[in-house]
Amino acid sequence: MMRMTMGQHFAELRRRILWVFGLFVVALVVGWYVSPWLQEFLTAPLLNVWPEGELLYTGLADGLMIRFSLSVLFALFVSTPFVLWQVWAFVAPGLHKKEQKIIWPILIASPLLFLLGAGFAFYILFPFVFGFFIELNQSSPVPAVVLPAAKDYLSFAIGLLKVFGIAFQLPLVLVLLNRIGILSRARAVKMRRYAIVLIVVVAAVLTPPDVVSQVLLALPMWGLFEASLLFMRDDTK
Repeated sequence: MMRMTMGQHFAELRRRILWVFGLFVVALVVGWYVSPWLQEFLTAPLLNVWPEGELLYTGLADGLMIRFSLSVLFALFVSTPFVLWQVWAFVAPGLHKKEQKIIWPILIASPLLFLLGAGFAFYILFPFVFGFFIELNQSSPVPAVVLPAAKDYLSFAIGLLKVFGIAFQLPLVLVLLNRIGILSRARAVKMRRYAIVLIVVVAAVLTPPDVVSQVLLALPMWGLFEASLLFMRDDTK
């Protein structure tokens, strides 16, 4: 394999950054046009449990800021796999085959696990959480009008999607620690009880203050922990 000079490395890095930037700009423009659909999609779980509900725009610029924020979110979502590919293509020639065998599956599995976690939150958690909050607010002992701000709702919903997407990376972290020789399978099994306690604490911190959402995050994380044990090696050599 031909060695590249430092200048050639910088030139290649610059070229890849420009490709990423160009894709991001194109995705941002496309995101501007699809953002109304994206807002409707993200709001659907709330309106499904609250058919007569309405969201409040508290400022004149709310519509613009929401549309721009969703455009950026769409651009990040579209460009992230391309960014990961460009990073891989840049660093892969300098890695040993053993290192490539470790990193390549991670680059594929990480976005898939993120989508799995976000999908779990969207289709399983959201109906319970939003139904709980709407029922709690409507049963207030004092007269109350439920008018959540559109910005606050979208920030809350997107935040939960990110939390679950990141939480579902747990198997990758454990398997990676195992592959690089830091965590053996036997040690992970011995740490199971502590891991369960930690999962419960993390779920309580990252989710809204209701038992349902905390359980709905803790259970899949526990399941992912157990599943990761199946892919870990018994030794760390």
